[in-house]
Amino acid sequence: MAEIDVENSHQRQGTEDSQRSTQDARHRARIRELENEVERYRQASEDTLQQLDWCIGYMHGSGKKGIARSLSKNRAYIRTHLMKRPEQAVPSQETYEG
Repeated sequence: MAEIDVENSHQRQGTEDSQRSTQDARHRARIRELENEVERYRQASEDTLQQLDWCIGYMHGSGKKGIARSLSKNRAYIRTHLMKRPEQAVPSQETYEG
């Protein structure tokens, strides 16, 4: 009788280990999925900032310095507060701030 209890215990343990292993594999797959999604959003935000840099330069070059200055301030806010990154100077930023 004791042998049957031990055998059942080992079978239950094996089943639990198998279920845990399956759950761990699912969790790892979901984590990889989320990491890929984060990377896509990071890349999209970097691309958007580059486009904003171009717009700032275009507005500045078109003589619309007030608009360029406002866009530059928005860019700085996005980068520092939303992306949690240090501010990065854009070409001729001194002119935007001046």
